[in-house]
Amino acid sequence: MRRIHYVNTSVLTGDRTGKALLRYARALAVADRSDVVEIPVVTETGSTARAHLLIGPASEIFSTPVPESPDAPEDEAVIAYLERETLRLQPARPAWSEEMTDVPDLDGWTDLQES
Repeated sequence: MRRIHYVNTSVLTGDRTGKALLRYARALAVADRSDVVEIPVVTETGSTARAHLLIGPASEIFSTPVPESPDAPEDEAVIAYLERETLRLQPARPAWSEEMTDVPDLDGWTDLQES
């Protein structure tokens, strides 16, 4: 699980969701664009909900791991959207092999070009 720090608060989400979110935020910043994204999160009471985040060039967003945390909600459609939009903004394949190595890679993201 990852803690996404955003503005003066944070939310908890799955590792792969957090990784895809940061990649998309960076692509938006480079393109000088913004977007509102919806991601699955764990609330303070432990239930699941959806959070809406405005990300773009002025976003100051980062994630930290949450050690020994239970499985976090993952939404494959959300991850696919974030990766597809990242790819659309950065059509050349970026080198991400050394980023967030504590989070499993997003398998199959290159297949999204055909979607």
